[in-house]
Amino acid sequence: MEKIYGYVRVSTKEQNEDRQLLALREFPIESENIWMDKISGKDFNRPSYRKMMKHLGKGDLLVVKSIDRLGRNYKEILEQWRIITKEKQADIVVLDMPLLDTRQGKDLMGAFISDLVLQLLSFVAENERRNIRQRQQEGIAAAKQKGIQFGRPKKDVPKQFYILREQWERGEISSRLAAQRLSVSYQTFLRWVRT
Repeated sequence: MEKIYGYVRVSTKEQNEDRQLLALREFPIESENIWMDKISGKDFNRPSYRKMMKHLGKGDLLVVKSIDRLGRNYKEILEQWRIITKEKQADIVVLDMPLLDTRQGKDLMGAFISDLVLQLLSFVAENERRNIRQRQQEGIAAAKQKGIQFGRPKKDVPKQFYILREQWERGEISSRLAAQRLSVSYQTFLRWVRT
């Protein structure tokens, strides 16, 4: 085996990656060979993942804590698995699922079982992503029904706006100058004009 790489992913900057890092270091993987992204798993357009894939080569090993840390898109997980194991001829180990260890069972039966488990777990990962999005949408809808406002609070229109609007309508000043005098963006000024 050439090199051992680890990949860690959390969906947001607020999430903690320590659990994954600890598992990879116990494998053991050297810290400089662990790649991490703090980004959604909806696709594989991730900076550290792409850099890691450039380093990954024949005989190397990629280790992830669980399949959903690799990604949450069923088709793309299967495609990346194919690229890693077939095109790059590297191996993959999923620590939480010992059946997903391409170093084992290189025969037809081993490959069949590994592919079957991979497809099942990839489906579960994408399904969980869909459930998360649905719960999020339901939570937003429930909050809106309760009158909770999202986004920035609306700015009150200052009294000086009406004078500046008249000057703007007469062509005496630009929307940008009017906005500057009101200490707002010109888009805000124009939105106030339209309402």
